[in-house]
Amino acid sequence: MKKTLLSLAFASAGLLAVPAAFAQSAPIHNDGWFVNGNVGRTSIDKGPYNGHDTGYAIGGGYRWAVAPQLALGVEAGYNDLGNIHVKNIFNSNDVIEQGRSQLHGWTAGVNGRFSLAPSWYVGAHTGLYSWKGHGLDNSVNPVRKGLDDTSWYAGAGVGYDFSNNVSVGLNYDYYDAKKKDVDLSTDMVSISAEYRF
Repeated sequence: MKKTLLSLAFASAGLLAVPAAFAQSAPIHNDGWFVNGNVGRTSIDKGPYNGHDTGYAIGGGYRWAVAPQLALGVEAGYNDLGNIHVKNIFNSNDVIEQGRSQLHGWTAGVNGRFSLAPSWYVGAHTGLYSWKGHGLDNSVNPVRKGLDDTSWYAGAGVGYDFSNNVSVGLNYDYYDAKKKDVDLSTDMVSISAEYRF
């Protein structure tokens, strides 16, 4: 009788462990509303510019699950990519440095997220970039101009889901911004964080 009770106890414990095992291997929830932010190093190597600064982007949107591992969605956001020097917070120099490439704007586009494993993912996005900037043209005697236009952006990244709601990632983004012999197009390599509702 004791052996039967012991066998039933082990069998019950095994049955209770099965849902927990499946929960660990189930894909992370990647659909629904989300907000995210990026901070990273921007670079511009166009015309009179060749340098690096600190940039940031914030955004949000909604994704629909089209397969267990794949979600597609829409997004909108804002970024500043041009002239922020974080190291100057600790000295008397300007944090916002005038005379350098200055680029900021609004984004609206589409995005996708694919789960590689229960906790790892790859993502990509692209869309319209409505930007404003100040920069030098590419002439013999450069002239500083203030410009605005609508162009495009695109990027991709890889990341890790800490839970159903929180993830961090490493991303590369390109923002196209050219007009009237002024090219402020900028790359950004950044660390991102996302919260899903």
